[in-house]
Amino acid sequence: MKRRIHLELPDSAQAIVVGAGIIGCAIAREITRYTPDVLVLEKENDVACGASKANNAEVHSGIGEEAGTLKQKLNVRGNRMYDEFVKGLGVDFKRQGLLIVVTPRSILPQVAEKMSPEELDDLLRVNIPRGIVAYGEAAGIEGLRILTREEVLEREPNVTPEVVSGVFDPNYGLVCPYKLTIALAEHAVMNGARIFCNTEVVGIRVVDGAVKGVITNRGEISTSLVVNAAGVFADEVADMAGAGGFRIHPRKGATLLFDRQVTSEYVRSSVALFRMPGMKKERSKGGGAMPTVEGNLQLGPTAVEVDDKYDTSVSAEEIEEIFERFHYLFPNFPKDAVISAFSGVRAPTHEEDFIIEPSDRVRGFVNVAGIQSPGLASAPAIVEMVMGFLHELGIPREPRPDFKSLRPATPRFAELDDKERNRLIKMDPRWGNIVCRCEYVTEAEVLAAIHSLVPARDMDGVKRRTRTGMGRCQGGFCGHRVAGILARELGVPVTEVTKSGEGSPIYLAETKGFLRTERARHGQG
Repeated sequence: MKRRIHLELPDSAQAIVVGAGIIGCAIAREITRYTPDVLVLEKENDVACGASKANNAEVHSGIGEEAGTLKQKLNVRGNRMYDEFVKGLGVDFKRQGLLIVVTPRSILPQVAEKMSPEELDDLLRVNIPRGIVAYGEAAGIEGLRILTREEVLEREPNVTPEVVSGVFDPNYGLVCPYKLTIALAEHAVMNGARIFCNTEVVGIRVVDGAVKGVITNRGEISTSLVVNAAGVFADEVADMAGAGGFRIHPRKGATLLFDRQVTSEYVRSSVALFRMPGMKKERSKGGGAMPTVEGNLQLGPTAVEVDDKYDTSVSAEEIEEIFERFHYLFPNFPKDAVISAFSGVRAPTHEEDFIIEPSDRVRGFVNVAGIQSPGLASAPAIVEMVMGFLHELGIPREPRPDFKSLRPATPRFAELDDKERNRLIKMDPRWGNIVCRCEYVTEAEVLAAIHSLVPARDMDGVKRRTRTGMGRCQGGFCGHRVAGILARELGVPVTEVTKSGEGSPIYLAETKGFLRTERARHGQG
């Protein structure tokens, strides 16, 4: 899509962050506390276009991570830091908690067969819950509480009646991952950072074992400091600098999203079925039922190894697998309330742990790789760890006195009372023009997204910022309205409006012109 303002790449920058997902944008925001001279380079048409827009939005506590890993350490610390991390960004963060449900299906049948009824009851009712709590407490997770069957059903009445016991973890939280990424990006820009989308890194210039520049599809930028936060492409970026040695093997996770008008009260907290070691899919937490901060319900995700780093497809088999897996946990679940299915591609390494370290071969190059789940929850602690390296590599240690701590957020018309709505409409009548009926989004909100510090350039960009197209009709009512507003504001024909950047046009041609061309092509005059 054409842009009215073409941002030329600068000749140099003190630091360059490769990748505009939540980790890249969070690191850039933190760098601006000390210096404004930082660039973020993103090859896609917008920020949050990778896993940051397609995960289950859970701020994990660390209870599901392997003991002793960097993932678990940063997950536990990151969870504790989250309230301060999101402060001033204008995004919602809610600690809804996680309910771990224990049922007869929590253990292998061959194990159960060898037990007496009394031994089995003792295992499910007492020993497993105690083991979960002991494991969590050993990792530093506080507040875990064992629940009886009655307490589980009081909290979550829709869960399977076969439940025997449970453990409640109050630390689990919810945040909208793409809105948080956008907020971090805008906060960074407010404080001097510059973000360049459609800018692919194709090489790293290294001289005498030190970073000297980043080569992109739009030119070269001189720098002595590169942070590699390129997600599933982090191994390729590291290889460009000769600072690799690890490999990303993409793993897809599909999730189902449900109509909040039907399922908003179905669960209060996130709910997962406990499975003994050996019962889970390899390298998967197992998934569960999770609300979103907006009130929708999610089921999933799956965990499937794929060859293609761009493979975000969702097959009918994957949808059926999700329903089959969670039907037991929620036997009366309203399957017909599904409104969408989406998938994201995780970025695990073969070590199945985070790789966060400065290269010992190339000075000025820092790898932040292998950031799969719980990357969202670990983000504050990842940033803290990375900044320790960056200060050693030349980023000033003294905070800037002019750092702006608050990022103003556009009001959500759907959440305002009538008095505030009337006040906004009097200021600007476009606040009274409802563009999206399902999510109650106004023209003013769409305009704010298009003209923000990190502007929406396509339909998906507007969707992520405003929720247009995320309701029951999935854009059937508002899609053409949003496309028209984008075309008008960007000064382009509506046929140049895209779904998600180059190669994804919404309209192929104007209908009359298309018909004339087709008639002429077939000799019909």
